[in-house]
This record gives sequence, structure tokens and C-alpha cells, in this order.
Amino acid sequence: MVSPPGIRSVLAPTTVALLLAGCPDDPAEDGSGDSGATMSPGSSGGMQTDSTSAGPTSSSADGTGSSSSSDDDGPGTSGGPIFDVGGVPDVGVMPPQCTVPDGELSGVGPCDDVAPPDSFEPVVQWSFPGVGGQDDCLTTPLVANLTDDNGDGNIDLCDVPDVVTVIGNAGETGPGNIVVLDGETGTLHFMIPQSVILGVTPALGDIDNDGLVEIVTMGSPASSGLVAFEHDGTPKAFGPAPWPSSQTGAVALADLDNDGDVEVIAGSNIYDHNGVPIFSAPFDGVYSASTAADLDGDGDLEAIFGHAAYHHDGSVHYLRPEIQSETFSITAYPQVANLDGDPQPEVLVAVEHGIWLLEHDGTVAWSNFAPTGESGDWNRPVAIHDFDGDNQPEMALSVGQHFGVYNMDQSTLFVANVIDFSGQAGGTGFDFLGQGVAQAIYADEQTAWVYDVDGSVLMSTPRNSYTWTEYPTVADIDNDGSAEFVVGAVDTTFAVQAIRDMDDRWIPARRIWNQHTYHVTNVREDGTIPQLEPPSWESLNTFRTQAQVSAGGGVCKPAG
Repeated sequence: MVSPPGIRSVLAPTTVALLLAGCPDDPAEDGSGDSGATMSPGSSGGMQTDSTSAGPTSSSADGTGSSSSSDDDGPGTSGGPIFDVGGVPDVGVMPPQCTVPDGELSGVGPCDDVAPPDSFEPVVQWSFPGVGGQDDCLTTPLVANLTDDNGDGNIDLCDVPDVVTVIGNAGETGPGNIVVLDGETGTLHFMIPQSVILGVTPALGDIDNDGLVEIVTMGSPASSGLVAFEHDGTPKAFGPAPWPSSQTGAVALADLDNDGDVEVIAGSNIYDHNGVPIFSAPFDGVYSASTAADLDGDGDLEAIFGHAAYHHDGSVHYLRPEIQSETFSITAYPQVANLDGDPQPEVLVAVEHGIWLLEHDGTVAWSNFAPTGESGDWNRPVAIHDFDGDNQPEMALSVGQHFGVYNMDQSTLFVANVIDFSGQAGGTGFDFLGQGVAQAIYADEQTAWVYDVDGSVLMSTPRNSYTWTEYPTVADIDNDGSAEFVVGAVDTTFAVQAIRDMDDRWIPARRIWNQHTYHVTNVREDGTIPQLEPPSWESLNTFRTQAQVSAGGGVCKPAG
């Protein structure tokens, strides 16, 4: 893949009522507006390497709003201002409940919080510039609690969540290092010295039942296979766990057989919690993000590799070889939700030549959906959420020149122009206002976008990326009871950036995002992996998007 051009001013239409004319240059000082065309987020100077040292990383960005136009060949269409984000400090508020409540993932009820009107004023909370000359982030930022921030001797939900990602400067298959950042300030807690593959998104979760979150990813060089680390970055005894065909993609965690021990999924390979191989399907590929779900209703989980699904004992549940892409041996991306109204889940498969919908048993419902007519690049992560408030799931898809949200009858909700010819990027969504309508979030090679229900641009802010298997993530990263979202970048003023509402009015979100195929019920908020994973399609019916939490701490759903 070819590196994209450098960051430039990105122009976008904005006709949405929630859009504001601009953001303060430095709201913490004088609250005045600015009409600069671009933003330059980031902070300068070295990073501290432990959680007790000083070394703030809050952004002091200038320039937020812009009033320009674009031609038909660029992102968006002509006319209207653009809304870029600036930076202000934030103060976290620790929650009263330090442990996950019983029933956190079951019995999803209506949410308690709704944001007040006109509550979409995004600003930069912090920007992490990298460390030691490593300033590229090519993977999905993850969120979990790995550090004891309040000094009470426990790591729990009363600590500030941490952002975990991989940084480097050697390209997707080259070496990088895992960094753990304070979610409130972006300060570097620590960087793990052992090299890992820069283009692989790790998975976070308690894999050994010690009550603490571990990190599993691909070691560097790739011949070292999967590696695991304790919550403090100490290498963990694991493997040998070879991942033969891939130096890119993502790792996932699930208890496939409901025995209380976590399994690790990487490509088409399954390992136990110690890294011992259990089975491998007779295919593998790059840019994979496998998942798990109970497709046959027998109570345990199937491992889903896109065009195929396998039972936990290695026997085949379904196999659709006609779906698999042949270019670069790319493995198709699977997403699971109830997409046709019957009680069973469906598997939405994104592959090079289009999108396929499979019934729970692998029967093809429809195939080769490529709504914009572009060919050869539909193998990207898909987000599933209710994006228009009709209580039905939609799918957010991307291709080289477009990001769009589509109904499951293949009709279009909106399509936006983007620049994403180079990679495997996907989108996500979150109902920031608690009104039953999720905003769609996408980050292309040059810009991070937030879209309203009609495709109007709520936010556009520069970032540079090669767009590997990545997408922005949403979580309450600072325990202030308001959601933030996090995005990575390369060759710019930041490697990772967090964005929040200026007045923290966005509704509460979970404080975890543990893996690329995150679908809420796959992990408890404390990082433990459920022994019996509740079917996500029976409650939230989302995939690769975040959930709101109620006042009692459980997952909830806005009434709409």
C-alpha cells in the first residue's frame, strides 16, 4: 500500500442544525472564536515514562472553524463552513461504583441520560505526539483499566481508564511498541520494550482469571507468533503461538466453549489462554478481524472467520469458499447482528468484491452489494447500529472514495465523499446525545469525520493515516460521565488524539473497548471475558459501536 499525501485543509458541507460556527482558539483563556482553515493539534516536548512523573500532554491547538468550499472531486460538496476541533483541558470525575454491577450485560433497559439541545461542540482533550521517535499509530485505539490511578491498591472502575495502542515508524509489518496512556490527560504511563507488529490491533482482557487485564498481540518479528503481557507490561508466559500467514489484522478474545477459560482468536487460528494452539482452519489471510458468536443456538460460541464459521472443537459450522477474496489472500471481515427480523443472528461479510449477508447457518441471503459501484476494495470493517432512529440496524461501509450508511434492504441513508484509497479503515458510531440516533464516525487518509443522520458533517478535523485495519473508538476515557472518542494518526503532530464535548455534555459511555471486533457483550467493563456471552443481537443489536451506560452502571439503550 502507498502512503497517502500529507495533511491538507479538508473542506466539507455543513447544513446540520447542531453545527456551530466555530470553536474558541483557547477556550480555557478567553472563549473567543477563530476562523482558521485548519487545526494543528498536538503538544511538543518529551513524554514522561511513568504515571507518577509530570509531563502533561494536553493539546494547545489553535484554529478551529473554517469557511471554505470544495470542488466535486474532493471530500464533501461545495459550500458551508467546516467545523474543526480545538483543545481545552478537562477534569475527570471518579464514579462512586468501583466494580461491575450484576447484570451489566443483560436486561438492557432504557437509558437515563439525554444531552441538552445543541450539545455537539467537539474539542481536543489531548494529543499524544509519540515517544522516542515513534509517532505512527496504524491500529484501533483500545480502552481498559490497567493502572491504579487513585492509589488505593486496586485496579478497578474508580481508576481512570487507559488508552492502549501500538506506535512505531517502520510500516505496518515492521516493529512497534505498545503504549499505555492515561485516558484523562494522554500522559504516557509506560511503553512496553518488547517489540510487536505495528499493524496488528491487540486484544485486552483478563485471560488468566487474576482479575487484571492482559494484552495479547503479534510479536515482532512475526516468527515469534503471538505474545502476551501483564497489565503492567511485564511479558507473560504464552505460546509458542504461531500465526503463520499474517503480520497485520487483529486479535480477539472469547470463551468459545463456556468452560471459564478464555480462548484467543487470530486470523483462522484458535489458541487457549496459555497460547497453546487448539486448531487452525485450512486457510488464513492478512487484514483479518475474526469474531465469535453463538450462531446455532446451542449456548457456546462459534469462531467466525468471514467466509467460514467453526465450532469450538474445530468442526465446520459453515464454509462459503466462493466469498473469500483471492487478492493478497485477504480474509473477509465478519460482523454479527440480527439483520432480518427473525430470531437468529446473521453474519454480514465484507469482502473485496462486495458485501454478503449470510443466515446463521451460512445460507446466502444476498451477495456482492457494492452500492457506489466501486470495485475491488470492499474488504473493510463494517459498523452496525441504528443510525436513523427507526429501531432497525443499519450498516456503515467504506470504499476508496465514499463512506456511507445503508439500510439492510440495501437502500441508502447517506453517502459522503472521503479519501481512502490506501487501506482497510472502517467506521463506528455512537449516540452522543442519547436521542436514539447514532452519529457515524469515520477517519480516512486525511480527515476524521462525524456525520449526522443525513450525512451532514458535524465535525471534520485533520489527521493523516495509511488506513490499515483501524477505526476511531468511543468510550468514557476519563471517568467524567461523558463519552469521548479516540483516533490514531501517522506523520502528523500527534500519534493518538482524544476528542470530547467542550462542556462534557455527551452522554455516558462504557469505559472499555477491548478489541477490533468489539460488540459490547463480548467483554465486561472491568475487562473480564464472559463465560456465557449474552447474544448482542437480542439486546443492543450493534457491532463495532459503543453502548451507553445507565445511572446504575449497566448497559442501556436510548429510547429514541
